[in-house]
Amino acid sequence: MVGKRLYTRLIQPPQGSFFLFGPRGVGKSTWARRHFENALRFDLLDEALYLELLADPSRFAGELRRLSPGERVVVDEVQRLPNLLNEVHRFIEEKGLRFVLLGSSARKLKTAGTNLLAGRAIWKTMFPLVPQELASDFSLGDVLQFGSIPLVWQSAGRAETLTAYVQLYLREEIKAEALVRNLPGFARFLPIAALSHAQGINVSGIARDCGAARTTVSGYLDILEDTLLTYRLQAYEARLRVRERKLPKLYWVDPGLVRAVKRQLGTPSKEERGALLEGWVLTLLRTYAAERGLYDEIFFWSAAQSNVEVDFLLKKDGRFVALEVKAGRRFSKSMLSGLKAIQDLKGLERRILLYRGDRPSRTESGIEVWPIETFLQALARDRLWP
Repeated sequence: MVGKRLYTRLIQPPQGSFFLFGPRGVGKSTWARRHFENALRFDLLDEALYLELLADPSRFAGELRRLSPGERVVVDEVQRLPNLLNEVHRFIEEKGLRFVLLGSSARKLKTAGTNLLAGRAIWKTMFPLVPQELASDFSLGDVLQFGSIPLVWQSAGRAETLTAYVQLYLREEIKAEALVRNLPGFARFLPIAALSHAQGINVSGIARDCGAARTTVSGYLDILEDTLLTYRLQAYEARLRVRERKLPKLYWVDPGLVRAVKRQLGTPSKEERGALLEGWVLTLLRTYAAERGLYDEIFFWSAAQSNVEVDFLLKKDGRFVALEVKAGRRFSKSMLSGLKAIQDLKGLERRILLYRGDRPSRTESGIEVWPIETFLQALARDRLWP
């Protein structure tokens, strides 16, 4: 078990105002305190402050007036009082104040009439800890079993903390913010959605399994994505006709989280590892895209006339890198079917197989076989693209 420590995150603060979103417990508040220790702070999880500003929003403006131009202001859990963004907008314009707007859900901010600052604040996302941030504390086995959300990673009882995390999510994120009308129905939906991790989203099948209407399940999936717990990965469809379009795939942002929702927190089974590793790799790719510009777009790829797929297809400036992820420790040529099928894609510059073994190699057809450690080094050194 790792003792509590302050990890250096990849994310760097922009010069101007910005939104920073991420799941609860991912470290947004800790990061903001570290980088903006002298900023005026409004923590809307403080119920007394929340109720005070709810009853009298003018107090927020009153405190901002006493600041000097260019000073920083941190508003934590800004989605709880979206109307404050009107004042944020005004004080950016009139006084040049710079705001750090933290949130665990973008859902309420997407509602009609919410002031999203019209480009005056950029949007950033914070993800769970990645190996470059964990450094010597990194353990792939621990990450696949418990994930790397800082709140959980630094806990003395990771399994118990993960279980409590799910209950906290239901109580504070879903119930308190009134995101759903039927909380028991949403609670029944969660473990079924977790079973769809790294799979195509069959909304009708999920609806049948959890006893809910298809439209209800579609709304529940939107909530998971808006609260930053999941991500829907679209298929690459360069020349596919409408009838050939593939369903998007559902990925949870953290291996521990998807296991907690399924109530399976023992050592991951052989059957679990493939999806857990694949989902974790996607979160790494999204992290480095957000902070290092790793790619412009990301997809999965599927052959038009078969079920052969490639897990991830990265696109940047019209160029592509294809990545296939396997949880096996021994390389087998059977792992290469998708990467062989995609070889004629225009603009494809690199094909990489990631696996849990320790020997890098290259096939006669140019497919690179990388251990996970080689992949992590390529991300950290910005060498994924040839």
